[in-house]
Amino acid sequence: MPDPSRQWGSWPSPSTNPVKVDQIGLGSYVVHFPLIGGPGGIAHATAVGSAARWCQIGDWKTVGSGQDVYVNCYLPSGSPSNSTFTVLYTSSSGLPSTPSGSYGYLNSDSSGTVLTQYNSTGAVNAVSKGATGLWKAWLPGLGLASNAGNLQVTAVDAKQGARCKVSDWAPGTAGQTIVVACYNASNAPYDTEWTLSYSYLRAVHGPAFAPRSFGYLWYNGSLPPLTNYNSSGATNTLAGAGAPFTVTLPSVAVPSDTSHVTAYGKSPEYCGLYAPWARTSGSVRLYVACFSPSGTPVKTPFFAAYTSAI
Repeated sequence: MPDPSRQWGSWPSPSTNPVKVDQIGLGSYVVHFPLIGGPGGIAHATAVGSAARWCQIGDWKTVGSGQDVYVNCYLPSGSPSNSTFTVLYTSSSGLPSTPSGSYGYLNSDSSGTVLTQYNSTGAVNAVSKGATGLWKAWLPGLGLASNAGNLQVTAVDAKQGARCKVSDWAPGTAGQTIVVACYNASNAPYDTEWTLSYSYLRAVHGPAFAPRSFGYLWYNGSLPPLTNYNSSGATNTLAGAGAPFTVTLPSVAVPSDTSHVTAYGKSPEYCGLYAPWARTSGSVRLYVACFSPSGTPVKTPFFAAYTSAI
């Protein structure tokens, strides 16, 4: 059973109905989320550790009353490897009765067919397929005409190692256009299934009534102000040179909590968490580590998201 202070769920009495994890092979795990089984939804995974690894989703499915999410982790060579990780499963339906911010997600297969999607405006998200390993996602009605909010992307592949990231992001008055790029373990563009979530003034799991304590940050060489959000009204900060970066979110550190990271850019670098996030005097520190395809620490753009349960 994972650390109770780093797990939570929307089911009744999560403290007495904990998440459990079984290891089913080298670098391969199944995470059992109780009492939230059902169709659709999406999952994200982020590797946690100082050495170069990444984690991806293998699959998710309803088992009895629960939801099982399969997570696979790899070394830069593409060999399976045991790893610490964070994992998120979330599913949304209907429109929020009192809209605040905006939220949407997509699960696309390798051909660009949308397997499941959600948009808090009620619009329908779409995907178009480009060259090998490239897709363009369209989330109508969400966000602002300038870069605002946070993005997370995860590869979904049960057969081999795959990494996905945000290659480009073009906001507009009518919605958000996001280019997703995926690579195989040889760092070649690769067609695979993937998940994407977008949140603006909402937590990474997109609840209609956001928790009081959450935040996100986008580093793209600078910190665009509308992509640097803290629900307490404080200002998040970034320090370090990528080995690791330290993202500090003041006044929101409340267990139980979780964090996710996605790399940004047009080349095969990838990012994760260097170590579990730390809580100190109400602040949370996320240690973000990014790596070149060979596994060397690098300074590269990324998205980071943190949320508490309350």
